[in-house]
Amino acid sequence: MSGLVRFSLLLLFSVTFLFAQDKTLVLRKVPLPPDIDGVIDPMWSQADSAIGFFQTQPYYGQPPSRATVAKVLTTDEALYCLIVCYDDQGNIQKTTGKLDDFAGDIVSIMLDTFGDRKTAYKFAVTASGVKADSRMLDDARNRDYGWDGVWFAESRIHEWGFVVEMEIPYRSIQYDETLNAWGLDFDRWIPHLTEDLYWCRYEQNEGQRISKFGRLAFVDFKPKVKGENLEIYPVGLTSANYLESKKYRIQSDVGLDIFYNPSPKLTFQLTGNPDFAQIEADPFEFNISRYETYYNERRPFFTQGNEIFMPSGRERNTGFYRPLELMYTRRIGKKLPDGSEVPLYLGTKAFGRVGDWEYGGFLAMTGATEFGLNGSMMTEPRAYFASGRVKKHILENSTIGVLFVGKFTEGNTYGVLDVDGVFRTSDWQLSYQLARSFKDNEGDFGGSAGFVMFQEKWITLARTRVIGEKFDIDQVGFVPWRGTAELTALTGPRWYYHEGYVSQILIYGGGQLYNEKVDGYTDQTVILGYNMQFRTNWGFEINSSAGRSRDLGTTFRSYELTLSSWFNPSPDFSGNLWGGYSRTYNFRRNYLAYYAWSGAEAGFQVLKTLQAGSSLGANFEFKPDRSIEDVVLNGRPYVSVTPVNNLNIRLYLDMLYFKSTDHVEQTIFGFLFSYNFLPKSWIYFAVNEVQNRRPEYGPLGTVLPNRLHVTDRAGVLKLKYLYYF
Repeated sequence: MSGLVRFSLLLLFSVTFLFAQDKTLVLRKVPLPPDIDGVIDPMWSQADSAIGFFQTQPYYGQPPSRATVAKVLTTDEALYCLIVCYDDQGNIQKTTGKLDDFAGDIVSIMLDTFGDRKTAYKFAVTASGVKADSRMLDDARNRDYGWDGVWFAESRIHEWGFVVEMEIPYRSIQYDETLNAWGLDFDRWIPHLTEDLYWCRYEQNEGQRISKFGRLAFVDFKPKVKGENLEIYPVGLTSANYLESKKYRIQSDVGLDIFYNPSPKLTFQLTGNPDFAQIEADPFEFNISRYETYYNERRPFFTQGNEIFMPSGRERNTGFYRPLELMYTRRIGKKLPDGSEVPLYLGTKAFGRVGDWEYGGFLAMTGATEFGLNGSMMTEPRAYFASGRVKKHILENSTIGVLFVGKFTEGNTYGVLDVDGVFRTSDWQLSYQLARSFKDNEGDFGGSAGFVMFQEKWITLARTRVIGEKFDIDQVGFVPWRGTAELTALTGPRWYYHEGYVSQILIYGGGQLYNEKVDGYTDQTVILGYNMQFRTNWGFEINSSAGRSRDLGTTFRSYELTLSSWFNPSPDFSGNLWGGYSRTYNFRRNYLAYYAWSGAEAGFQVLKTLQAGSSLGANFEFKPDRSIEDVVLNGRPYVSVTPVNNLNIRLYLDMLYFKSTDHVEQTIFGFLFSYNFLPKSWIYFAVNEVQNRRPEYGPLGTVLPNRLHVTDRAGVLKLKYLYYF
């Protein structure tokens, strides 16, 4: 080790004891920025140090097994962060990856730049230099992984550990210029020990909370950079789509995305003629209920900056309470019955803050489209979508807001108006929502509420949802349960163990009342569950329920038993197992019978640059006499190669097998090349091929023998480049 490095490390540990205790760092300004190269420059000796990290797992409250030191400095233009992580070089996982897709040792800095104690930015970097970023929401109960910023980082592995350096330009984030301090925390994940470390201390029953962050104090400096804050993304697209008889349709097009921040508290976003084709098909979902299947939004324009349009109270960790989804953007530019897509010509957003108020607006225009349905030609009319949102921060950690979502076509108006909010402390949250739909001159009310409390030795969960019979927002949202009412309540003890193999046990019980007006009956169900977690980073949960139900005039005893398990025995392997068995009404077959499902998925880090894995799901339909009606298997193996960071090649196969035909009925092959060559700048090349057994006709119109054949094949080349001002 050189003398300069020894000198730098010695200065790195010089820290004021007072700041280590009250979790405050003073942000010091330097005239020139440090080099972002993973080498500790002498100027870092001028910065305060964050030491004394707190272990949350696997041994809560125990001293960390490895030392970590974090520092911050600033210039007029950017914030700089240094995190030094000590460990044996052989223990550090050195896998490659791409933005927001990573594995291995990772560190992060989190910044509450508005001082609202509810939202924060998170910037993370792995030991091998892979970046990840997100917005933390609802006092760290939720994450917005669709947020991407323009920032820079490098890491370097040494004999004694690794070093991460970050540069976060102030013009890349939003903040309150009047504050004298920001909320601050650091995090380190050590995979080979399954050890999670934070600079700040959090209660075991609560988890991380932005409201308990430390402070990054401004003494003789405040960020004031405004600049142009303009991001322009020209998008070029060339696609080749298979027609028939080995013929293709070649199309080229261009689009434009613009982000503009006229102030640190306001953002405009505009997209023109975007390509919204999804690289991978939606995963297969076997559905025997009477309601449509929900699919997540994956198109960047709709996911980025969408936090303002989300009703309050979503619980990411438990998934127990979800507010009504009044703005379901999969309705915009949707797929039509014949497989064609409604074109989106223009979309724009604006969102920002004024004091304790947040606001947002959204507009989109789709084009008229003809499509085939049952041998007839239909027209999806031109439509305009609009949404407006106002939200106010009240009390210390709570909000109340109003949301409007609407769709307008020639002669028709659809939409919904909502009032929602949340009251919360660090260990409990009460969410509420009341909405009124309108469809021309008709409408109805819908609402939901949820209460979640995680105390040290006890949990309590409750939710309710009431949807009017005429609450129809199918044109803008996802609330298919019209004419229903639900009340679910669960409670039970929880035990934490600070030593030994078991880390936590939870037992819960309760019940559910569920009324569907179409059946004129209230289902009554008793629920019992058991959850167990282990220090070796795996666990399982068993859930059982039983009661009386009625569907389509049939009253019956219903029951269900489910099992889920997750395991990560080493940094190179992770997996899940799940299954269930129930007696329920099968709306796919229109009879009362038994239904079962099972599945498994696993991922392997075969080499530093190679990952492989697969998922396999099985669905078992039984007849009323308990004999097998059908078995459907869905397998999705994949291989992912990342020769260098941010360049990835992925191949996957999606296969669907039906026992009733004893054939593979559909396969989807996918190839994707992606290269993130600069911040927010990408090259994509994708090829997808679909084969299935739908009827195939020869040149004379004769039906050909049943076989797998190509029904769709497409290749797409896409370039997206950021001009940053």
